[in-house]
Amino acid sequence: MKNIEDLIQKAVELQSNGLVTGQIADELNVSRETVTWLLTRSKKEVAAPAPKDISVNWSSIGKSATRLHYISLALCDMVLETLEKTNAEVDVVVGVAASGIPLASMMANELGADFALYHSRKGQDVVQPGQKGTISRNFGSVAGKNCVIVDDVITTGSTTMEVIEQLREMGAKPRVVVVLVDKKGADMIANVPIQSLVRIVRLD
Repeated sequence: MKNIEDLIQKAVELQSNGLVTGQIADELNVSRETVTWLLTRSKKEVAAPAPKDISVNWSSIGKSATRLHYISLALCDMVLETLEKTNAEVDVVVGVAASGIPLASMMANELGADFALYHSRKGQDVVQPGQKGTISRNFGSVAGKNCVIVDDVITTGSTTMEVIEQLREMGAKPRVVVVLVDKKGADMIANVPIQSLVRIVRLD
């Protein structure tokens, strides 16, 4: 995306294709609030001031299996470095749908671990209190296992927190979260270390 108008156009296009706010936010790597603001601007309504957010476009990596492979190796290195400090091992790599899946599957292969897939509740516009995401039954089991969580971008940390809580409820042990880009800037979420290739810090 080159500018705000491009982001607005893409948000409108995704909405017209049936995606809901959470899915659009995931696709554009921005917060839900930013998506709402973009869609409001598209209707030429009087929009609130722009939220403080940064759009991340990592399609130059995502379009190439070779680049994804190299990035997954770098993320594996960060995982192993983190787990070495606690003398823990990796049993399962959990990919957060949809953008965490390609990296997580490559990482699971590299680490000799099982692969699990997490469907977040952010794909729904209206989330009921207590509503949770799910671990797909078509992939690896997480109960009682050491888990590495893989996603593309942490924006607010809400999805990461959701995954951690769900894994713990299932008897799993989340050991580390790895992402391409961390926009939140947290070292930990719910006592689970966060590792990222890039950390963005706002100075305003």
